[in-house]
Amino acid sequence: MIPLIIGILSSAFIFILFRLFPKYGIDTFQAIVFNYFTALTCGFLLYGKDFKQEAIDNPSWFPFAILTGFLLIALFLAIGISSQKNGMAITSVSVKMSMAMTMCLMIFAYNESLSLFKILGIIFAIVGVLAMSWPSKAGNETKEKTVLWLLIVLFLGSGILDFLLNYVQNYHQKFIPSSLFSAVSFGIAGLFGLSVLIVDLIRKKRTFALKNILAGICLGIPNYFSIYLLLLSYSTTGWNDSTVLAICNVSVVLLAAIIGFLGFKENFNKLKIIGLTASIAAIVLLYLASFN
Repeated sequence: MIPLIIGILSSAFIFILFRLFPKYGIDTFQAIVFNYFTALTCGFLLYGKDFKQEAIDNPSWFPFAILTGFLLIALFLAIGISSQKNGMAITSVSVKMSMAMTMCLMIFAYNESLSLFKILGIIFAIVGVLAMSWPSKAGNETKEKTVLWLLIVLFLGSGILDFLLNYVQNYHQKFIPSSLFSAVSFGIAGLFGLSVLIVDLIRKKRTFALKNILAGICLGIPNYFSIYLLLLSYSTTGWNDSTVLAICNVSVVLLAAIIGFLGFKENFNKLKIIGLTASIAAIVLLYLASFN
């Protein structure tokens, strides 16, 4: 339970950092790239001793690490493009609602049992995330026509990434622990991102600044633990994987909404209040379902 709670807090702290970046003139993409290398370093400094020869002798996990790294950076770039074309609010909805797809994949792939509490918890979780993520004023963020395929790519890609991480945790952890799989995946994402960044710098589309590295370091530490502790929670809570994912995602959205309201003076309309109430109900129902 403790790893899950710390993982949720780490994800919420990432939300705070992203909100602060524009205030200090941080290039978010540069910070993201350096964040991946920070996460790689963090993983190997803390858990490098757990790397065994069998991870090299049985490299079946490595293609999954490459795919995970590619998805991490590709989805970030897609979020950036979609935010410009479709608006940040509806883009956020698309990413967060991928939780529903991942939970369905987990339930069917692992033949998880479905109690009434769990079914109701999943329904409330989806309602809560959707209500709290929905834009307050639709259509005001962009003048361009909605690019539907980008939203579909983000929905499917985010869902596949979450399921992929869970699949590796269940079937490849015997070769490499989740602490190091996370680190390697972040490092690969960093290499993909660095190649894009170098091209942008050569073409003078971006300007390098030291503060972006510092921002990346600040971002990389909680980002590493948000992923690693989620993976650890799958094996330590004793709950079904879909329950862990739902509680984690709903809690992060709920906590981010509260932080946004208290710390950044965001509007808290009726829809968000409904979402907050549904999210709390979802957490309670899913927690009760874990005992059935």
